[in-house]
Amino acid sequence: MRGVKAEKKVLLRGNEALAEAAIRAGCRFYAAYPITPQNEVPEYMARRMPEAGGVFIQAESELSAINMVYGAAASGVRAMTSSSSPGISLMQESISYMAGAQVPAVIANVQRGGPGLGNISGSQADYFQAVKGGGHGDYKLLVYAPSSVQEIWDLTLLAFDKSDEYRNPAMVLTDGILGQMMEPLIETPHLEPGLPPKTWAVTGCAGREPNVIKSLFMGEGELEMKNLELQEKYRKMRQKEVISHSYELEGAEILIVSYGIAARIALSAVQNLRAEGVKIGLFRPVTLFPFPEEELALLAGRVKKFLAFELNAGQMVEDIRLSVEGTADVLFYGRPGGAIVCPEELTEKIKEIL
Repeated sequence: MRGVKAEKKVLLRGNEALAEAAIRAGCRFYAAYPITPQNEVPEYMARRMPEAGGVFIQAESELSAINMVYGAAASGVRAMTSSSSPGISLMQESISYMAGAQVPAVIANVQRGGPGLGNISGSQADYFQAVKGGGHGDYKLLVYAPSSVQEIWDLTLLAFDKSDEYRNPAMVLTDGILGQMMEPLIETPHLEPGLPPKTWAVTGCAGREPNVIKSLFMGEGELEMKNLELQEKYRKMRQKEVISHSYELEGAEILIVSYGIAARIALSAVQNLRAEGVKIGLFRPVTLFPFPEEELALLAGRVKKFLAFELNAGQMVEDIRLSVEGTADVLFYGRPGGAIVCPEELTEKIKEIL
């Protein structure tokens, strides 16, 4: 992904790849609370963080974990937590605090079925929570949606760098399928991005004015100015940080739009349908925020229909409709509640829909 020479190929579970990539990216503080299906992440971190010279804490709760990460990240340390859907829900208030205080950190969500406690199967029901700001206020996270164990590795490296670059929390959004599957991957080395020193961090103020990390702004007009500053940062993300991939676009009249594990299922269905002569392609957003709005708008002039395929009851489909602004039909097919769809089933469903 980063265009660098590979070190070696290894076989890793998705959750283990996420954890090791975080360490390679310089993560030296990790706090979390156990929840299935992400438990391999804290298990792995419990062993590896001390070896890497970092700190591992099994927190008393998800609330404790995210606030420990807030404190560590505010001191300038690269910090991360991970959880699964209900646990991420508990973290939302502090994630909003971190976005408002412009504290960088990485949050990994290995999604499970919902709502409520749901089940432990892979799901994509947390799209709204991730990209619309699951907590209070006008804020955004950088959200990366890998579709393979290799991309879990590469996008975790990227998430730490971009989180620091923009002083903004970033989320790696996987699911129970990706987290548990084992695949070979190339251990892409982490290249230092040459970011400026964290002069804003709370590191002790001997010999200088103290730094203040906060999200409370009570002065007249102060909060509005802070919000305008954040919105300008999000505009820059939209301009510079969009990542997407397309498959089988040549002559396509129908385009499936999927991300994460659903996109892998969709790609097999597209290949099946192409073999039968159906003019169909696949568009895969890799960044869910910033969402590839302009790319989809351009494609709307080339294809007749879009079909959003998600493992939920219909969430990303709303952003697709906003992107194409009525210039093409946007259909939806989804399976909520942790249901697993095989490519053959999706192939037949697409035939019915179209």
